[in-house]
Amino acid sequence: MRETFFSIADHVIAGLRTGEEALLWFEAERSGFVRFNHGRVRQPGSVTQASLSIDLIHGARHAGGRVTLCGNPPADRERVSGFVAELRSELAGLAEDPHLLYNLEPASTEASAGATLPDPLDLAAQVIEACAGLDFVGILAAGEVCRGFANSLGQRNWFAKPSFNLGFSLYSRADKAVKSAYAGLTWNANDLRRRIGDAARQLELVTRPAKTIEPGKYRVYLAPAALQEVFGLLSWNAFGLKNHRTKQTPLLRLIAGERLAPSITLSENTAEGAGPAFGPAGFIRPQAVELLREGALCGALVSPRSAREYDVPTNGAAESESPEALELAPGALPEDEALAALDTGLYVNNLWYLNYSDRSTCRITGMTRFATFWVERGEIRAPLNVMRFDDTLHNMLGANLLGLTREREMLLDDGSYGQRSTASMRLPGALIDRCAFTL
Repeated sequence: MRETFFSIADHVIAGLRTGEEALLWFEAERSGFVRFNHGRVRQPGSVTQASLSIDLIHGARHAGGRVTLCGNPPADRERVSGFVAELRSELAGLAEDPHLLYNLEPASTEASAGATLPDPLDLAAQVIEACAGLDFVGILAAGEVCRGFANSLGQRNWFAKPSFNLGFSLYSRADKAVKSAYAGLTWNANDLRRRIGDAARQLELVTRPAKTIEPGKYRVYLAPAALQEVFGLLSWNAFGLKNHRTKQTPLLRLIAGERLAPSITLSENTAEGAGPAFGPAGFIRPQAVELLREGALCGALVSPRSAREYDVPTNGAAESESPEALELAPGALPEDEALAALDTGLYVNNLWYLNYSDRSTCRITGMTRFATFWVERGEIRAPLNVMRFDDTLHNMLGANLLGLTREREMLLDDGSYGQRSTASMRLPGALIDRCAFTL
């Protein structure tokens, strides 16, 4: 795919007219998908696809769009040439863009992972072996994701990395199930068996008679997957410069000088993520951008457009200014001591349907689901019926945060609508002294 992209890029650039510049952004994947039900393969399939986004620029005017490539070089060159002609015809009628910014200092890079994943059907065979005797349902996506950038100034960037994401549930009866996932960049059969084994042990606990608790404030342990939902909600609009400047971020209290707990250090760690270190405007992203340091807001994700609008340097963030490789620093609590440290309260594996109940104070509401347990004296006593929580981030990760686990989990975004996502998070678990549950 690398040669395909650069060949088409050369073709586009060779056809530019005097005064024109072009930015080309390539997205492609070779992925296998396997759907499981009752511990058996129900639907295998594969996707090989590629698309090219072109931004044609003349002065401060630009027109852009995206074209799907078919993999036949002559046909693709013809299709792309026609597309460029369409963009050229649009340029004359467009107004100048005051916030247009793209990299004018070519910086070519190449990052291709040397390791490859086994064939998805071989991975599926390992899954079937590991879940023998269990009512296992899930979907596996695995394969190589590619990104490329080229411009008419001579810059060339290439990224290709294999990854996998197995999201699954073990089912008992009625609404009794345990949800889990195994995802990463390197497949390990032992890790797969351990993850399924952990879920199977929780499934045995889920079948016990469920407990209902009264609304109130309870001590809580949030597993990494539950914390992922919290940061997933924040990722919509919490960390971008434009949202900070327009006061649309839910982190207004942090902007005003308040702090979360000193153990909260949050970064956009591109170097350790699953995506490229460059973006569609050609800017190279730093290895890491610190967003929170010891509980205090210290940085933001700055897209090229925001950089031009607010006259600050860009750090190559996406246009949405959402994080793509979020990482929370670890704490000191050993993961295998989390139940003992919780003592009495709620062990929450997953949270669902999160939203803001008061955006200005970063008050978040959502539901527990799938293997949430009532714990007494460090031992799981019963599964818990579904509860709604409603509390602020400043309580949960601020005044009431007791600690974060030493171990962290790599959590890949399982989105595949249109194409597989390259976003990821690396998160510990969180022990919280009091969290408000409303019903």
